Amino acid sequence: MNRVALDLGFFQVYWYSVFIFLGILCGSIVIYKEAKKEKISLDFLLNMLFYAVLFGILGARLYYVFFEFSYYRAHPIEIFKIWEGGLAIHGGLLFGGLTVLYHTKKYKYNTLKILDILVVGVILGQAIGRWGNFFNAEAYGPVISKASLVALHLPSWLIQGMYVDGVYHQPTFLYESLWNFLGFILLLLFRKRNKYLHIGQLTGFYLAWYSFARFFIEALRQDSLYLGPVRIAQLVSIVLFLFGIYLLFFQKKNKNKLQNLYRKEEIR
Repeated sequence: MNRVALDLGFFQVYWYSVFIFLGILCGSIVIYKEAKKEKISLDFLLNMLFYAVLFGILGARLYYVFFEFSYYRAHPIEIFKIWEGGLAIHGGLLFGGLTVLYHTKKYKYNTLKILDILVVGVILGQAIGRWGNFFNAEAYGPVISKASLVALHLPSWLIQGMYVDGVYHQPTFLYESLWNFLGFILLLLFRKRNKYLHIGQLTGFYLAWYSFARFFIEALRQDSLYLGPVRIAQLVSIVLFLFGIYLLFFQKKNKNKLQNLYRKEEIR
């Protein structure tokens, strides 16, 4: 699998970077369209997105380096080589989320409402960005036979891409990508068709949906980050799943379904 998308001799563009960029771009377009519909200030949105993406990428890298510090302590220069992989989504969500919290508090926006707008684009970006792992030959699962991959009706080029270190592996990156694409579609439908949608429920759905699958997919991955004997992504997934369930079903402080609505103008 060729990891380089464009080689200019003095400069190389990696497929990993291409798909991370495409994920950010497509996710931002989805966010922009909804924010415009909700009459969110364009200046506020672009400023917030710029810093959320910047600190999200920084956080994703720092999170990964922290849990792999024994390696990076011996190879410090490689900390900066993010095009080679090593971005942990949970670190990105943490730092990106804190950036959103700061901006919404500063400019007096409803944080949960802004997060509801963001998560639909975020999960699309994750679905696209996962393909960077494919070209980097990472985020794969345990050894599997080629016949088993063929039985999944995968294209030959994808099967060949799962041939790593002399054996075939389960395409766990693909499982997560497809799950996220499905989550993106469901979020769009949930947002469009539920006229009694409350602020915070889209965020709750996203957290619960993504974390549920990530917990089980992480158990298959061969490159997990660990905290002692515990896969840290599974631990974080449990916490985020429970918080998502709370936002989705229990965070309403009153029983009036006409209060705290995502789109008040839809109720006549």
